[in-house]
Amino acid sequence: MAATIIIGYGNPDRQDDGAAWHILAGLAKRLGQKVPRWPEEVFDLSGENTDLLFTLQLTPELADTISHYERVCFVDAHTGSVPQDLNITALQPHFQTSPFTHHMTPETCLMLVDSIYHARPASLLVSVRGYQFGFSHDLSEKTQVLVNQAIETILAWLG
Repeated sequence: MAATIIIGYGNPDRQDDGAAWHILAGLAKRLGQKVPRWPEEVFDLSGENTDLLFTLQLTPELADTISHYERVCFVDAHTGSVPQDLNITALQPHFQTSPFTHHMTPETCLMLVDSIYHARPASLLVSVRGYQFGFSHDLSEKTQVLVNQAIETILAWLG
């Protein structure tokens, strides 16, 4: 069983909504892994202790992937509904409904991992506040600062 997977998700074509991809790219660089040039390229899933995965959204199929890890860190951007600019939350499996048919929360994903595979990896959500959501690959200055803080936070969590 591999140690840790870090799953980032969001839309890299919508500025700060793509913060997770920038966080994963920064982590890959700091961990000595190959950094993809574009969000469409796949991160190398052969990290010695830490694998990185980017996706546009969480899907039920990720339950199989997550079940093979001892720890999982979900990485995303958030808006004003979360009070902290850099939000770090320990997660537990829990089914959550969504008004959107295409939206799955990390807790629901973990519930599938537990229900189907009887696995309960230690889980964390790291999210950064997004300020601008226009059509661009570039982050806002404020979110870029938070991306750097998130990278440091995740590296500390990795130990």
